[in-house]
Amino acid sequence: MNFVAKKIIRNSRSSLKIKDFYRHFSKEKTEMEKRRAEIMAKGLPVKKPIKNVKHIVLVSSGKGGVGKSTAAVNLATALKVVRPEKNVGLLDADIFGPTVPLMMNLYDTPELNEKNQMQPLVNYNVKCMSMGFLIEEGAPVIWRGLMVMQALDKLIWQVEWGDTDYLIVDTPPGTGDTHLSLIQNLPISGVVLVTTPQIASLKVTKRGGVMYQKLNVPLIGIIENMSSVSCPSCNHEVKLFGSQTESLAKELNIKIMESFPLQQDIAGCVEDGTPIVIKDSKSIVANKYRNLANDVIKFLDSIDKKNEVIKK
Repeated sequence: MNFVAKKIIRNSRSSLKIKDFYRHFSKEKTEMEKRRAEIMAKGLPVKKPIKNVKHIVLVSSGKGGVGKSTAAVNLATALKVVRPEKNVGLLDADIFGPTVPLMMNLYDTPELNEKNQMQPLVNYNVKCMSMGFLIEEGAPVIWRGLMVMQALDKLIWQVEWGDTDYLIVDTPPGTGDTHLSLIQNLPISGVVLVTTPQIASLKVTKRGGVMYQKLNVPLIGIIENMSSVSCPSCNHEVKLFGSQTESLAKELNIKIMESFPLQQDIAGCVEDGTPIVIKDSKSIVANKYRNLANDVIKFLDSIDKKNEVIKK
């Protein structure tokens, strides 16, 4: 047998070994996924509502730095402006990078009531709770997963929210422990996804959206941030990227609720601790946030109507 023939035989044997490996690996993977599904089905905690809280809305994005906290803060304040008779809460669930204290201009430490529960801090008639209220300003949170989950539990269950119609939850980036804990333990009314039009951001946001759909959490819609640059003189908007956000919305079967420009006024309001909905209420951007709030209210009202029908 010549050298070439021997080489062909060796390669074919090697190829068979590789195929056998992948076949065995695929089989093990399938069995592992089945076992995991069985364990998850048995071990999921029973969802229970936060006392006196009617609706919980997550503001989420797989990608960091897309203006998610800005969206959450302005949505919460816009809900209070649009429906002043309703009680609105804002929960900062980002344990490692809390920004609600800065954006809502709140730096005090929450007081404890007679039940040993924390009282939310209030500004602009919005009740707020954040890890940032419980640590020194500028102090890093260097914790492992278990400690993070314990802190999140404290922010959820050891706070006296009182009567709250809408609780907006500003989630951290990603699709990790915090998100799973919120979804598995709380009845979530819906999720607002936040993204920028860049492909990198859209791909990660899509993963987050798919996660919520797999876990049967309703998606309300998408907020598109930094979609354009606004001229300070004439308010003309120049698009920075393409229209890929529309493609994502179609894939997830939801709509783009609002698109916000990259604007100095929005950033300035964040740093001043006064949401633009409050500071510049007559601006185009403030009006967009009010429209966003109305869309969220419409979605939540539809849930209430369905629940009334079921009760009857």
